[in-house]
Amino acid sequence: MPAYWMISNRTVSKTGFGDERGSLSFWVSDAAPLNVFANWQRVSRSQFKTLLVAAANSFVPVDHANHEQQSHASFFVHGYNNGWQDAATRYEKFCADLFSGDKGLGLCLSFDWPSEGSVLGYLPDRAHARECANDLAEVLSQLYDWLIDKQQAAFNDPSSACKAKVSMVSHSMGNYLMQKAMAAAWTRKNQPLLVSLINQLVMVAADVDNDLFQSESNDGTDGDAISNLTYRITALFSGRDAVLGASAGLKHFGVRRLGRSGLAISPPTDKDNVWGVDCSSFFPPSVSGMAIHSAYFDNADALALIHDVLRGTDRSVLETLGRTKATAWPG
Repeated sequence: MPAYWMISNRTVSKTGFGDERGSLSFWVSDAAPLNVFANWQRVSRSQFKTLLVAAANSFVPVDHANHEQQSHASFFVHGYNNGWQDAATRYEKFCADLFSGDKGLGLCLSFDWPSEGSVLGYLPDRAHARECANDLAEVLSQLYDWLIDKQQAAFNDPSSACKAKVSMVSHSMGNYLMQKAMAAAWTRKNQPLLVSLINQLVMVAADVDNDLFQSESNDGTDGDAISNLTYRITALFSGRDAVLGASAGLKHFGVRRLGRSGLAISPPTDKDNVWGVDCSSFFPPSVSGMAIHSAYFDNADALALIHDVLRGTDRSVLETLGRTKATAWPG
């Protein structure tokens, strides 16, 4: 089975991926480095689905008592970057850190979208991310249909149950893309309740409004969509994130960024499956405010926390074990 998986909505040429939105295309690879276009093989949508289903079926089944050991099919949605090579490099490292080896979580798929690629480009990037969200919504809607079919099959024959949890890790502006994609998918499926599409969603340095999960949110039902389609949502944030400080200042929305300020606390979120972790203590003073925005993917404590969250470890256990705090920065 392929080691690496990518769904992209970038334009494609003979020499690589472009910087504009194009049609959805599907790619697999067994060869690193992933920032070399020749190391990717394009496959059809049906071939991609067939390979992915076969890979998920190859996972070792576990009983409910050991659900934390269940393998994952996880989406990785990057944030703003300087081109597809940077996104591919980050995806490759993320796979090596959490999805490779005997203790790996399973398989990881990159959803690669053409970000504008600069802090000053954050405002147009927001509109661009909203456009690209339609493509991710298409993928999530098809995944939803497949999971519903698997659920029915498992009801008829327990041995037909899906062997993989579906999870997602989204970074920076990729969270806004995810937000709009989840809202669109939820609406297309008639706003289902009590049907989880995503088991664990980790929002890293999210460049979205920090009142997203409030009933009074300006984005209407977006927070309801995400919380209804997801078993648990974990937001990792840091007040030291200077990129999101710049983002808030440039946008003038009047609402703070979730990845910088954490969840809005007045009033408290009314979604009991949403929680946040202040990761400021993970990063030593030598890590600048601009670097912190992406430092989660280079920090051992942050990666360990993401790993435990994806495994499904209860939040109270993570807090009791001290996984949500470190000593690199004064508390």
